[in-house]
Amino acid sequence: MERPLGAATRGTTNPNRLRRVDNWIVETCGDALRAAADPLVVDLGYGATPVTPVELRARLAAGVRPDVRVVGLEIDPVRVAAARPAADPPGLTFARGGFELAGLRPALVRAFNVLRQYDESEVADAWRTVTGRLAPGGLLVEGTCDELGRLGSWVLLDAAGPRTLTLSAKLTTLETPATLAERLPKALIHRNVPGERIHGLIDALEHAWRSAAGYAPFGPRQRWLQTVEAVKETGWPILDTPRTWRHGYLTLPWPAVAPR
Repeated sequence: MERPLGAATRGTTNPNRLRRVDNWIVETCGDALRAAADPLVVDLGYGATPVTPVELRARLAAGVRPDVRVVGLEIDPVRVAAARPAADPPGLTFARGGFELAGLRPALVRAFNVLRQYDESEVADAWRTVTGRLAPGGLLVEGTCDELGRLGSWVLLDAAGPRTLTLSAKLTTLETPATLAERLPKALIHRNVPGERIHGLIDALEHAWRSAAGYAPFGPRQRWLQTVEAVKETGWPILDTPRTWRHGYLTLPWPAVAPR
């Protein structure tokens, strides 16, 4: 049975809910897009309104290359038809399609709040289906976020499989790192239990956050920086730098958090 790929409410709350992941894509995946022979990007499962592919196209055109082409894909033909007035070809178009990507060979796919509707057992097949249709050197960014885009996480994958996990928090509204567990990607959200690596990471962040309470008067950013530094010092292989941490991002290699 076909399921609409985007969550029913996606795009109907905060129109900038995917700003944080888009900014990360510009920073982290920009070189791959610049090197692509065809700068084709798919927003898979954009939801009830076309706002997220419109914004993705604008951010990539401004931050990576102006000739980027974004295609919004949805299973539901009603959603595709409703989105077409927002099209701006060739830079932005809409079509019907699912994990098979409608026969396209994009350099990048962003799939957000899509797999949360599926069973965990279906994630690996969905990943393989999408990454098997990428252009050479192509990337998939798959994850989830809350309705306001304040909390989120995503997996970066290529044809070989998952490469990294990124946790994302708007630091000015972060109460505790434990809330990140609510927005883990489908592959991990049910693994936040003792004995699993992702549980160990969330627990380490929470413990370090409590220990850094003395930095709270200096603001959540300083407390978060101290938290991440403490977690790194305990041996977690954090990949990014304090420049990235201060914006509320934290990236680790996939094997460090993969399900056991």
